[in-house]
Amino acid sequence: MTRIETVFATLKANNKKALIPYIMAGDPMPLVTVGLMHELVAHGSDMIEIGLPFSDPMADGKIIAQAGERALANGTSTRDAINMVGEFRKTNQHTPVLLMGYLNPMEIIGYDNFLQLCEQNGVDGLLLVDLPPNETCDDLLQKLKAKHINQIFLLAPTTQKDRRQAVLKHGSGFIYYVSLKGVTGSKSLDPDDVAKHVQMIKKDTDLPVCVGFGIRDEASAKAVAKFADGVIVGSELVKNFADVGDDNAKIALAKSQLLAKIAQLRQAIDDI
Repeated sequence: MTRIETVFATLKANNKKALIPYIMAGDPMPLVTVGLMHELVAHGSDMIEIGLPFSDPMADGKIIAQAGERALANGTSTRDAINMVGEFRKTNQHTPVLLMGYLNPMEIIGYDNFLQLCEQNGVDGLLLVDLPPNETCDDLLQKLKAKHINQIFLLAPTTQKDRRQAVLKHGSGFIYYVSLKGVTGSKSLDPDDVAKHVQMIKKDTDLPVCVGFGIRDEASAKAVAKFADGVIVGSELVKNFADVGDDNAKIALAKSQLLAKIAQLRQAIDDI
């Protein structure tokens, strides 16, 4: 099993749900990311989603798009982001790390070189927003499987039947259900509506289903954890770095606020 699959199996055996925070590699400063990853684990995160900075992030709302701009301004490249995972792996061999990004940087590096970088640095999953399952070639899927890397796909309320079937056929690790229409950081979700869609997905797959987009606080995380296998939180965390610049005191305060939120979310999820 991959690390992602192992973690979900362990959580299920212990009747627990996954907490998956999203942070942008290189935000607010490149030297912050690896240490923050370790602290996220210490505060209750089961796996970590790392954003790859990109200049045209079509699925990202203002908060995460600006985080990517800060990371790019600080010189963080796709290779740098992947190497950060490698640094994390030097002392953490058990926490899965998922990369979320876009196809263009992968094509520039080259598919084989990109996958080799991921394997060498201990990346466990890829979520490429603009690489839909019906355009994913069998060769890529086989290479990912050989490297024990899961390919994660998005399902949304508006996903058409043929796309949904392709996601359920080709996806691995878990299904990422987008809880609402729009980009990251959008309006609050409707737990009842999300529950209906997640339950429909679960009827057609044995893969865990995790919910992201629109989860802002303990109440929404707790509501989602009652029916989903995991909760993904991004904008609510990333927003803490919006105005810190390179001020060490502001960065430290922002980190403490972010980690306090993670601890609160962990408690809320565990209380269901």
